[in-house]
Amino acid sequence: MSKTKTLRIVLFVSMAYCALGVAGAVAAENSASDSKQPPNVLFIFADDMTFDGIHALGNGEVQTPNLDRLVARGTTFRYAYNQGAWHGAVCVASRTMINTGRFLWHAKAAEGRLGRELEEGRIWSAIMDRAGYDTYFSGKWHVKLDARKAFDFVGNVRPGMPNQTKAGYNRPLEGQDDPWSPYDTKFGGFWKGGKHWSEVLGDVGSSFLAQAGQCERPFFMYLAFNAPHDPRQSPKRFVDRYPLDKVAVPENFLPQYPHAKAAGCPWGLRDERLAPMPRTPHSVKVHRQEYYAIITHMDEQIGRLLDALDKTGKAENTYVFFTADHGLAVGHHGLMGKQNMYDHSLRVPLVVVGPDVSKNERLDAPVYLQDIMPTSVELAGAEVPDYVQFQSLAPLWRGQRDQSYEAIYGAYKDRQRAVIDDGWKLILYPTVSVARLYHVAEDPLEMKDLADQPEQLERMRRLFGKLQELQKETGDQLDLATAFPKLVTVD
Repeated sequence: MSKTKTLRIVLFVSMAYCALGVAGAVAAENSASDSKQPPNVLFIFADDMTFDGIHALGNGEVQTPNLDRLVARGTTFRYAYNQGAWHGAVCVASRTMINTGRFLWHAKAAEGRLGRELEEGRIWSAIMDRAGYDTYFSGKWHVKLDARKAFDFVGNVRPGMPNQTKAGYNRPLEGQDDPWSPYDTKFGGFWKGGKHWSEVLGDVGSSFLAQAGQCERPFFMYLAFNAPHDPRQSPKRFVDRYPLDKVAVPENFLPQYPHAKAAGCPWGLRDERLAPMPRTPHSVKVHRQEYYAIITHMDEQIGRLLDALDKTGKAENTYVFFTADHGLAVGHHGLMGKQNMYDHSLRVPLVVVGPDVSKNERLDAPVYLQDIMPTSVELAGAEVPDYVQFQSLAPLWRGQRDQSYEAIYGAYKDRQRAVIDDGWKLILYPTVSVARLYHVAEDPLEMKDLADQPEQLERMRRLFGKLQELQKETGDQLDLATAFPKLVTVD
């Protein structure tokens, strides 16, 4: 990295760092050819938040006034995806991809050498540092790299999740008292330490912004919530905003997903054990009640961050990105987790606010959430390294191009593959040679599987060929042809 990291701090101690001569020298060097201050970048990251978890984007049940405020101020990419994961902790793969800029299987290959990647300046924060930015981090990291070595200012570094108590699984059971409560602090979880982790991040992020507001150098701030990941805990006043009789069961609810075992997400998978099997409407409604409540609680903290940004006087020269590492099922298709290829788990919200970003705009070009990484590098005035495979979002919101990707790739371990192209999605379960086909443009809830219709065979072959091309791009070496010989096109 380009400057000495001798002022590593756990929260922040003083404003001295902003006044260091080395910082001023780098800032002067950056401004020599351009007197305009480079834009700041505020990246707000949620965990386990599905694409329709924002009121302003069409979910009439959830209450998100501050995220609605972001949506009104900026541009929303309606079809933003995560490529998947190499194990059940999908968040690890997602975060490794965004911090390395590499597609799924290339990111997996890089995971074991992240320390060297940081030393060589090939990690997101290192690139922004080299571009002259003060870098800040607090919240959920979940990358095989010491965050305290990757950022200038570091607050609480949280694990993937706090321990979920035994009482938090396989609940609630019909006709029995619920043994767990989202607002009873005795269950620990996000209450561990005496203050809810979302509120702690609100505190630290607001302090970081106050500090950055007095610095001359631009800032890159990475603030990562653990919410709305389970244990889905929030104060009682937030749960009370979602009476069970006002919470709907998803239209594509199933008591049990028929291919769960083949897909690698059986009931024994941790995420799936949160609710009883078979699923019941009551248990799904309770989990969705708690999901909405922790989203609304997180939204309140995001409001604090936006207010703190406004107080810096730098909001007009700041790009704000909000997204999540992946989505979540929470009762759709008989599933609870994110280890699947359905839109509720692959798609995330992605909102951008900034100086040249249109207000209250919606874009339908398919993108990956990790595109935020090269976007921020480009906005910083730096060259995007050639090893970065994701694409900048800026040409899309500036109207310079209509799309970045011809098709979208999805994968989970060696159990699932998916391709999304031109309003169609093909899902494959290789271990049992099962294919599912959805016309997602007309069937957004993915309820009508068309794979058994003979007239769809040629379409499936075309999608299969596209998936094989994407396998090469993403470093995917899984043999699909043996499991799906009928889908292989013979030249």
